[in-house]
Amino acid sequence: MDKSSVIFGNKIPEKVVAKAKKGQAKYLKKHGDDRNKTYHLALKPIETLKDLGVENLVLSDKPLEMPKDAVVVGNIRMGFGHYRISIAIASCAKALGYQPVWMDLASFDATGSKMIQDQNALYSLASKISQKSKLFNHFLWEPLNSEGFRKITYNAADQCNSELLAPLYHDLPKDVPFVATHAWPAQGAIHAGLTHVVNAIPDNWPMALHLSEGSIHVVQTPRAYFGYKMLDGFDKNPLKPMGEDDLKLVGHYVDHELVENVEKDCEARMARRDNGEAMRILLSVGGAGAGEKQFLAMLRHLLPLTKEGKVALFLNLGDHKGMYDKLTKQLPELTNATKFFNEYDKLLAFCEDMKDVKGVYLVENDDIFEAVYSTNILMRRVDLLVTKPSELVFYPVPKVFQRHIGGHEVYGGIYGEQLGDATYECPDAKSMNRMLDTLIADNVLYKSLCKRIMQLKKEGVYNGGYEAVKLAVKGR
Repeated sequence: MDKSSVIFGNKIPEKVVAKAKKGQAKYLKKHGDDRNKTYHLALKPIETLKDLGVENLVLSDKPLEMPKDAVVVGNIRMGFGHYRISIAIASCAKALGYQPVWMDLASFDATGSKMIQDQNALYSLASKISQKSKLFNHFLWEPLNSEGFRKITYNAADQCNSELLAPLYHDLPKDVPFVATHAWPAQGAIHAGLTHVVNAIPDNWPMALHLSEGSIHVVQTPRAYFGYKMLDGFDKNPLKPMGEDDLKLVGHYVDHELVENVEKDCEARMARRDNGEAMRILLSVGGAGAGEKQFLAMLRHLLPLTKEGKVALFLNLGDHKGMYDKLTKQLPELTNATKFFNEYDKLLAFCEDMKDVKGVYLVENDDIFEAVYSTNILMRRVDLLVTKPSELVFYPVPKVFQRHIGGHEVYGGIYGEQLGDATYECPDAKSMNRMLDTLIADNVLYKSLCKRIMQLKKEGVYNGGYEAVKLAVKGR
């Protein structure tokens, strides 16, 4: 199914299509041609997500027996963001009475999966380099993430590569509701002939990278809606817009358990401020493991405040144990922190009765699901989340934004600031520490973030996950 030559009625130059085909041929040469191979799948529970009832698709010798009430969440690991959104969609599917089924396209021993793994490795490496080299960041990484991925010609290459994913969908019923949290799973599903595909687009910066013609595209913000509708900036010349049925504005993709408890959690936060308790601050390391310098600067500033009882500090290292080694070389006192290293059940028990918290708590899990979901568990129980303006922009917790990593995150930060449940982006240590000091000291300013979150809940801003699932069940 050719999706590279014409995209939403816009003809792609022949030389671009030819280049895309050459790129596909390189992956076939490197990893083998399995386009005529039949892959069978089976369901295996994901222990970390057992409360959500999530079943994982794994390779099998026998054809798949798909539950009749299944909603498939198609995803890839690229950083933590797409996994986090996928968990949110799975949570909302469960809340709506469906069986969430997890399909990580990068997890299989197949040509298409290896293609994704290659690109993810490059993305992670570049993210880390961008934090160490200002020249690399300024001249390559920022422009690529903001403008390079934005061009419609980039989508032509991705569409060609995603044809290699189609064999993995062999066992899926053509009409199974399928919500993709990255364009590649959505594109692969369309190439495989699935009819109920929703493409859940992240971020607030429209890019052709996220297009999957044939699916229902859903976005979280008005800016994203207008930008994708008009395909604004996707080419030097104006393009034909997306059709009415191709794009829907649904709101933020947030887990059901977070949405359901917004009022309870925000009221508890404000009560802690009234009672003069230590402010619980969560720092979350992203999936690429970048941002070491930013974390060091914040830790140096906050550690003395933990000793004074003004702050209780939580640091989720994700699955990056190496980050702990780097940080402790500079700050040896972190070795005395309370640690939850590959002790997920212990962390859950701790969070059940989190009353007298003080000092520093470090979390690390080698398991990807535990690494991602630990932030979700802690998020409900902390007062402030410090994060780069990535997918966590859209979550209902008071937020302080670090400097972005990649130009596509800039407008997420602007959106969160204007929405009123987060601060503006703090680009350096001085501005970050000043912001943290202000929120620790100023209860009125801090409470304004909590009150805004409760108002946004009433307005339905956090309902995007439910709406994405409903659209997939309904189909086009």
